[in-house]
Amino acid sequence: MSDRRRPSQHPQLIARIERNRSGGNHHRNDNRHRRLVPPARNSLAYALQRPRYSRTSNSVKSKEKSRRRTSMKHSLKAFSLFVTGMVLAASLGQTAFAEDLPGSGKTVRYAQSDSLGANYVVAQIGMAAMKELGYDVKLSTLNTTLFLQAAAQGDLDIATDINFPQREPGYKKVEAEAEIVGGGLIQGGGINGYLIDKKTADANNITTLDQMKDAKIAALFGTTGKADLINCDPGWSCGDVVDFQLEKFGLKGSVNSVRGKYEALMVEAVARVKRGEPVFFYAWSPSWMNKALVPGKDVVWLPTPFDALPEAVPNKGSALVPGVSGCAGGADPCRMAMAAWNWNAVANRKFIAANPAVKKLVEQMSFPLADWSTWEQTISEKGGSDNNIKKLAHEWIETHQEQFNAWVDRAKIAS
Repeated sequence: MSDRRRPSQHPQLIARIERNRSGGNHHRNDNRHRRLVPPARNSLAYALQRPRYSRTSNSVKSKEKSRRRTSMKHSLKAFSLFVTGMVLAASLGQTAFAEDLPGSGKTVRYAQSDSLGANYVVAQIGMAAMKELGYDVKLSTLNTTLFLQAAAQGDLDIATDINFPQREPGYKKVEAEAEIVGGGLIQGGGINGYLIDKKTADANNITTLDQMKDAKIAALFGTTGKADLINCDPGWSCGDVVDFQLEKFGLKGSVNSVRGKYEALMVEAVARVKRGEPVFFYAWSPSWMNKALVPGKDVVWLPTPFDALPEAVPNKGSALVPGVSGCAGGADPCRMAMAAWNWNAVANRKFIAANPAVKKLVEQMSFPLADWSTWEQTISEKGGSDNNIKKLAHEWIETHQEQFNAWVDRAKIAS
C-alpha cells in the first residue's frame, strides 16, 4: 500500500511554497537571528571546504618551515666556519710560537752521573727549563769518565754534575772537543774534608787531623789499634785523594782507609753517633750527611796539616777556607782537604756553539748550599726514586717561579 499523498495532504510543504512565493523575506529575517555554524565534520560541505583550506594553510606552514631550516643551515654553516677559523688561527699561532722557540725541532742529550744525589734534582730543573725553550730532552745516566768520552765524540751533549777540580784530569783529555759552561752550580762552592764525632773530639781535645798519628787517639776510632776512616767508593776520585793524603800526612801507620759502599757505611756512621760512639769519616758539603750529622753540633771538621793533592788534581787556590761552620777548635779559616769544589757543566763544543740558548741558561743556573743540603737530606730520608727527584725539582720551580722564568727568558733572547 503506497504512502504517497497529494501536496494538499502535506501541510509543511504547502507552507514552504508559500514562503518562497513571498520572496524569502521570512528566510532572510531568520538568518539575521541565526549563528553561523561551521559545517559538521561528516557533512559534504565540510568535505568540500577542508581540502581547499588545508592545502593553503599547509603550503604556508611548509614554506615557513623550509625558510627556517634554510636559515638555520646558513647559521650553522657560518658558525662552523667561524669555529674552524678560530681553531686554525690558534693552531697557526701555536705553530708560529713553537717555531720561534730556540729549541724547536732540536733534541738535547742530557747526562747525569751514576752517583745519586742532589745533582739529580738539578738535572730535572735544567731539563724543565730546556723544554720551556722548545727542546726535546733525552736523559742518560752513566759514569763521569764515560760521559766525558761520549761528549768528546758527540754522542752526548751536556751534563751539569761534573765534580771539579777532582775530575779535571779526565776533562783535560777531551778539552779540545768539550768545554766547561758557567761558573759552577753551587753558590760559593762546596768543601771536602775529614770529620769525627764532637763527643769524642771534646772529650780528648782533638782539634787537627795530625793528631791521628797518636796511637791512643787513633785507637778510639777502631777495633784493631788503628782508626777506621770511612773513605769514598772504589772508583770515586775523592777516594784517590784521601789515600794520597794519608800517605803525605804520615797517617798510613795509624789510619785504615775503608773503601766500600759509601752510602751504606755512612748510614751506620750516623747510627753510631746517635748511640754516642766514635766515628771518623771523609765527607763533603753540600751533602745529606751535613743534615744528618750537623757540623758543630754532632761532628767537627778536622783541619789538615797542609795542602796536598795528587799531581793530576789541580789545586785551584788554597785549601784554607774561611767561615767553615763546625771547624774543630773554632779554627777560621779551616784548612780542608782541598780548595772549594763545585759541580760544573761540561758540554760538547759544537753543540754549545749551535745552541746559545742552552749556554745562557746553564750559565745562570746556580743554587745556594742550603738548597743542596735539603735535597740531599730528603733523598737520604725518602729515597731517590724518579718520582721523589721530580717532586723536589717541581717544588723548587714552583717556589722560585719568577727566577726560573727569568732564566728561560734570558736564554730565549740569547738565541
